[in-house]
Amino acid sequence: MSHSAYRTHYATEVSEAEIGNTVTVSGWVDRRRDHGGVAFIDLRDMTGLVQVVIYDEEVARPLRSEYVVQVEGEVRARPEGNENTHLATGKIEIVAQKVTILSKSDALPFQVSTALENESENKLPGEDVRLRYRYLDLRRPSMQRSIRLRAKMSKAARAALDDMDFCEIETPTLIKSTPEGARDFLVPARLVPGSWYALPQSPQLLKQLLMVGGIEKYYQIARCYRDEDFRADRQPEFTQLDIEMSYASQDDVMAMAEQVIASVWQSAGYEVKLPLPRITWHDAMDKYGSDKPDLRFGNEIVELTDYFTNTPFRVFQAPYVGAVVYEGGASLPRRQFDAWQEWAKQRGAKGLAYVQFTEDGELKGPVAKNLSDEEREGLKAATHAKDGDAVFFAAGSRESSQLLLGAVRVEIASRQGLLKPDEFALTWVVDFPLFKPTDDPDDDDVAVGHSKWTSMHHPFTMPSADWIERFDQDPEHAMSDSYDIVCNGEEMGGGSVRIHRDDIQDRVLKVLGIAPEEAKEKFGFLLEAFKYGAPPHAGIAFGWDRTAQILAGVDSIRDVIAFPKSGGGQDALTGAPAPISDDQRKETGVDFDPDDE
Repeated sequence: MSHSAYRTHYATEVSEAEIGNTVTVSGWVDRRRDHGGVAFIDLRDMTGLVQVVIYDEEVARPLRSEYVVQVEGEVRARPEGNENTHLATGKIEIVAQKVTILSKSDALPFQVSTALENESENKLPGEDVRLRYRYLDLRRPSMQRSIRLRAKMSKAARAALDDMDFCEIETPTLIKSTPEGARDFLVPARLVPGSWYALPQSPQLLKQLLMVGGIEKYYQIARCYRDEDFRADRQPEFTQLDIEMSYASQDDVMAMAEQVIASVWQSAGYEVKLPLPRITWHDAMDKYGSDKPDLRFGNEIVELTDYFTNTPFRVFQAPYVGAVVYEGGASLPRRQFDAWQEWAKQRGAKGLAYVQFTEDGELKGPVAKNLSDEEREGLKAATHAKDGDAVFFAAGSRESSQLLLGAVRVEIASRQGLLKPDEFALTWVVDFPLFKPTDDPDDDDVAVGHSKWTSMHHPFTMPSADWIERFDQDPEHAMSDSYDIVCNGEEMGGGSVRIHRDDIQDRVLKVLGIAPEEAKEKFGFLLEAFKYGAPPHAGIAFGWDRTAQILAGVDSIRDVIAFPKSGGGQDALTGAPAPISDDQRKETGVDFDPDDE
């Protein structure tokens, strides 16, 4: 590492090789301990800790936690029996010859000491306080690890893409509003009163224009913005690793993305076995009740629709019946099964039917008495359950029932301790539908156009080869040439082959209810560009915050973002968003009325 006037060594560079030498280190006082005229301080910098011994009480007395100090001293071996095997510098210490206080610290609103981070008495305050004092929160070792891991990820991704001849290009962040799903953040154009820029929800259209421009291989670590209503663990501004390729098929993009993933995971010390597995969207929903399945464990959903075809139980007289086994769950007390009902209701279900197969082979539970003798007899084999297991059921529409069972499956695994953050189950989900109904209650997007159909991904996604000639005749079943990369039950990224033919694009827009005039107004610049020789192209975008969260093994994307927003897009540190003055408002032109001209 390069050094400066303030140090000859970083903390963890002071090793046994330096014993007998004089070194200079700088950093924060992480902790101070006094032992009968001798003071010990742990000095912390960005690399870690080193112990400093101070024999002069007058020098040690003023030092407090988080004071910034410079220490010059001689390195010596720690006395036998006093080594600290938990520290990289645990075999040495620095005997201070000169201590300079570079900056003092007031009493802290919460402790950030390395020594206290994993101790039970170190109770962190609520996230609002942590974000208010984010500069202190960032000093904590776990935050340092997450932020530095993210930096390594970006470096690894850039190196992998550079090796594949990709070109890094920055696209504008002041653009025209286009229909990409959520609401745009709008910026008034002072010099053109009454007109507005939009902050990009993604560089989608611009990167496609780069393909028309002959760049062929593009990438960008891009800032994106969405003005969404509050959602847990979402940010109004976020980061994507955005990639696009010309003359590329789905397989080409996936092979490229796998090289990026392998390099990024390797930067964190993990090996990824390639190629990654693939699962179709239909199989993911049928087996795991999710289009982003967690494959760290098995326990697939069992469909029982045919099994209950002639059932006397009215609840199971439904278009779809499915089940998930809770291994060992038969011994749960009744109050826990009641709690499961509340858990299901919080997810919009009426409840969660269940049976118990006791250790002595008896079938128990509220559902059991409603089944026919034949259904009771064969249920254990049909659900693949064993004595001692419980089985949860969902009945109703296929999609809603599968989504509920998918959530049940993950919740069971969580309670069984199967969701280990340092295990990574990566998979591709492929063969998505091209469209979905606009009244889909789980629709993340704001429908564009005036149709009962909206895009599953976006309006520029190519129909799969089997559907190119007929997708507009049967939108409900049409499939797309698109793909998502999923890890541990989280969507890490997604992409598609793009439409590069104007005849196909026109037909897709017609299904979406977007008239030619509306299309020209919203993204006519893209459609016009396609008239001048657009190469076939495809791409992918990784949610970089989510990817960092998964790799760091933390609970929230806010723990891998240096200065995140809290709920509702508030910034507790700076106070944004905040009112502006009347003069500022007038200068922006937001109140411009052309009738006043």
